[in-house]
Amino acid sequence: MTAINPYLHFDGNCEEAFNFYKSVFGGEFAMVMRFREMPAEYQGAESEGEKIMHMSLPIGQGTMLMGSDSPAEMGPGTIGTNYSIAIAPASEAEAARLFKGLSAGGQVTMPLDKTFWGAYFGMLTDKFGVQWMVNYDYNQQR
Repeated sequence: MTAINPYLHFDGNCEEAFNFYKSVFGGEFAMVMRFREMPAEYQGAESEGEKIMHMSLPIGQGTMLMGSDSPAEMGPGTIGTNYSIAIAPASEAEAARLFKGLSAGGQVTMPLDKTFWGAYFGMLTDKFGVQWMVNYDYNQQR
Protein backbone atom coordinates (compact mmCIF):
# COMPACT_ATOMS: atom_id res chain seq x y z
CA MET A 1 0.00 0.00 0.00
CA THR A 2 1.17 3.53 -0.73
CA ALA A 3 2.17 5.70 2.22
CA ILE A 4 2.60 9.45 2.49
CA ASN A 5 5.35 10.65 4.78
CA PRO A 6 5.75 14.39 5.43
CA TYR A 7 9.30 15.69 4.88
CA LEU A 8 10.21 18.96 6.57
CA HIS A 9 13.19 21.22 5.80
CA PHE A 10 14.78 23.45 8.42
CA ASP A 11 17.42 26.20 8.56
CA GLY A 12 19.72 24.54 11.08
CA ASN A 13 17.23 23.57 13.80
CA CYS A 14 15.99 20.20 12.50
CA GLU A 15 17.35 18.31 15.50
CA GLU A 16 15.70 20.75 17.93
CA ALA A 17 12.38 20.46 16.07
CA PHE A 18 12.49 16.66 15.98
CA ASN A 19 13.33 16.44 19.68
CA PHE A 20 10.24 18.58 20.24
CA TYR A 21 8.11 16.29 18.04
CA LYS A 22 9.51 13.26 19.87
CA SER A 23 8.45 14.83 23.19
CA VAL A 24 4.91 15.17 21.82
CA PHE A 25 4.49 11.88 19.94
CA GLY A 26 6.90 9.64 21.85
CA GLY A 27 8.82 6.83 20.22
CA GLU A 28 12.41 6.65 19.06
CA PHE A 29 14.13 8.07 16.01
CA ALA A 30 14.38 5.58 13.17
CA MET A 31 17.37 7.45 11.73
CA VAL A 32 19.60 10.39 12.57
CA MET A 33 22.28 11.14 9.98
CA ARG A 34 24.51 14.20 9.95
CA PHE A 35 26.17 15.83 6.97
CA ARG A 36 29.62 14.82 8.31
CA GLU A 37 28.56 11.17 7.90
CA MET A 38 28.21 11.51 4.14
CA PRO A 39 31.02 10.27 1.87
CA ALA A 40 33.75 12.95 1.59
CA GLU A 41 32.94 13.75 -2.05
CA TYR A 42 29.42 14.84 -1.08
CA GLN A 43 30.22 16.81 2.05
CA GLY A 44 29.85 20.57 2.02
CA ALA A 45 31.35 23.10 4.37
CA GLU A 46 32.94 21.64 7.50
CA SER A 47 30.89 24.10 9.58
CA GLU A 48 27.73 22.23 8.53
CA GLY A 49 28.95 18.80 9.61
CA GLU A 50 26.74 18.61 12.71
CA LYS A 51 23.59 19.65 10.85
CA ILE A 52 21.02 16.98 10.09
CA MET A 53 21.17 15.39 6.64
CA HIS A 54 18.20 13.11 7.39
CA MET A 55 16.10 12.40 10.48
CA SER A 56 12.97 10.29 10.86
CA LEU A 57 10.45 9.64 13.62
CA PRO A 58 7.79 6.92 13.32
CA ILE A 59 4.34 8.23 14.28
CA GLY A 60 1.35 5.94 14.61
CA GLN A 61 0.96 3.00 12.28
CA GLY A 62 2.99 3.26 9.10
CA THR A 63 3.68 7.01 9.12
CA MET A 64 7.15 8.48 9.25
CA LEU A 65 7.83 12.16 9.91
CA MET A 66 11.08 13.00 8.15
CA GLY A 67 13.25 16.07 7.90
CA SER A 68 16.63 17.66 7.32
CA ASP A 69 18.53 20.92 7.57
CA SER A 70 18.99 22.77 4.29
CA PRO A 71 22.67 23.24 3.43
CA ALA A 72 23.78 26.89 3.22
CA GLU A 73 24.60 26.52 -0.48
CA MET A 74 20.90 25.89 -1.15
CA GLY A 75 19.97 29.28 0.33
CA PRO A 76 17.62 30.00 3.22
CA GLY A 77 14.44 28.02 3.55
CA THR A 78 11.06 29.67 3.34
CA ILE A 79 8.25 28.79 5.68
CA GLY A 80 5.24 28.24 3.44
CA THR A 81 1.52 28.36 4.01
CA ASN A 82 0.55 25.80 1.39
CA TYR A 83 0.68 22.71 3.59
CA SER A 84 -0.44 21.27 6.91
CA ILE A 85 0.30 17.97 8.54
CA ALA A 86 -2.98 16.29 9.44
CA ILE A 87 -3.06 13.96 12.42
CA ALA A 88 -5.87 11.48 13.08
CA PRO A 89 -5.53 10.44 16.76
CA ALA A 90 -7.28 7.35 18.14
CA SER A 91 -9.20 9.20 20.88
CA GLU A 92 -10.41 12.60 22.02
CA ALA A 93 -7.93 12.46 24.91
CA GLU A 94 -5.03 11.76 22.55
CA ALA A 95 -6.17 14.63 20.30
CA ALA A 96 -6.11 16.99 23.29
CA ARG A 97 -2.66 15.77 24.38
CA LEU A 98 -1.16 16.14 20.90
CA PHE A 99 -2.75 19.55 20.32
CA LYS A 100 -1.49 20.84 23.66
CA GLY A 101 2.00 19.51 23.04
CA LEU A 102 2.32 20.78 19.48
CA SER A 103 0.92 24.22 20.29
CA ALA A 104 3.44 24.83 23.12
CA GLY A 105 5.35 27.94 22.08
CA GLY A 106 3.38 28.15 18.84
CA GLN A 107 0.14 29.77 17.73
CA VAL A 108 -3.33 28.25 17.76
CA THR A 109 -5.20 29.21 14.58
CA MET A 110 -8.39 27.28 15.42
CA PRO A 111 -8.92 26.04 18.97
CA LEU A 112 -9.52 22.33 19.46
CA ASP A 113 -13.29 21.84 19.72
CA LYS A 114 -16.22 19.69 18.60
CA THR A 115 -17.27 20.49 15.05
CA PHE A 116 -20.39 20.30 12.91
CA TRP A 117 -18.88 17.46 10.85
CA GLY A 118 -18.62 15.11 13.83
CA ALA A 119 -15.00 15.60 14.82
CA TYR A 120 -12.85 17.08 17.56
CA PHE A 121 -10.70 19.42 15.47
CA GLY A 122 -8.15 22.17 15.84
CA MET A 123 -5.38 23.87 13.86
CA LEU A 124 -2.09 25.38 14.96
CA THR A 125 1.32 26.51 13.80
CA ASP A 126 4.05 25.12 16.02
CA LYS A 127 7.05 27.09 17.27
CA PHE A 128 9.02 25.99 14.19
CA GLY A 129 6.47 27.37 11.72
CA VAL A 130 4.99 23.96 10.81
CA GLN A 131 1.21 23.90 10.43
CA TRP A 132 -0.77 21.05 11.99
CA MET A 133 -4.41 19.92 11.90
CA VAL A 134 -5.60 17.57 14.65
CA ASN A 135 -8.83 15.74 13.81
CA TYR A 136 -10.40 13.01 15.94
CA ASP A 137 -13.40 11.64 14.06
CA TYR A 138 -16.18 10.58 16.45
CA ASN A 139 -17.71 8.40 13.74
CA GLN A 140 -14.75 6.08 13.18
CA GLN A 141 -15.54 2.62 11.92
CA ARG A 142 -14.21 0.05 14.30
